[in-house]
Amino acid sequence: MPISIVSYNVNGIRAALKKGLAEWLEQNPCDILCLQETKAREEQVNLSELEALGYKHVWHSANKPGYSGVATFFKTEPNQVVRGCGHELYDHEGRILRTDFGDWTLLNCYFPSGTTGDVRQAVKMEFLDFFFQWAHELKKTRPKLIISGDYNIAHTPKDIHDPVRNKKTSGFLPEERAWMDKWFASGFTDAFRYCHPDKIEYSWWSYRARARANNKGWRIDYHSVSDQLVKKIKEVTHRNDAHHSDHCPVWMDIELKL
Repeated sequence: MPISIVSYNVNGIRAALKKGLAEWLEQNPCDILCLQETKAREEQVNLSELEALGYKHVWHSANKPGYSGVATFFKTEPNQVVRGCGHELYDHEGRILRTDFGDWTLLNCYFPSGTTGDVRQAVKMEFLDFFFQWAHELKKTRPKLIISGDYNIAHTPKDIHDPVRNKKTSGFLPEERAWMDKWFASGFTDAFRYCHPDKIEYSWWSYRARARANNKGWRIDYHSVSDQLVKKIKEVTHRNDAHHSDHCPVWMDIELKL
């Protein structure tokens, strides 16, 4: 029986809980929930509703209050938890959270955004170069590897509602898309595209101009699955019924054991 791994940028976990995240999870129970952009420390959040559903959790929060951060929720505890990647800046920003379940590893990741200007775009590109090397080094000892999260990049024209107008926009820049080409040619597979090579679905919509109502979105949230696990992928879907954020959950069913 497959397990379910869900990636969801909640754009603030406290706001998402107020909008009914726990109720949605009760109706859509998953085995592992990877949240990005939690924007809070664990002790600042009332987690009783999620804990009542049987979820335990680990966190890697940013040093800066109300910023970034990731948290992973599960019902079966991992064998090992590693917070961060050993890089001072990215660890201060709460970007990467590792959990090991037996012989396979899950990384819950929140890649930097470059939308605020040149400085952060440069940080994003430096992160991508670092992450590529770091993840492949990890893969040498943990070859069964899943990297779930908000990559903040739409890979191809199929992954963005208006590729022509956005060709110079952070998140769809040629150099970012080239990195995705390299990434998915290096021993990792885009799980959604593995299941749905031509399907048009998005995972993020601007709050402006009724973008979500008009489905003018971007697909920037992914499950990357290493070659050793690709054939275990059963299905990947975007759960557009969840309205707790400007993103939606990306749900993957995969034949693995917890």
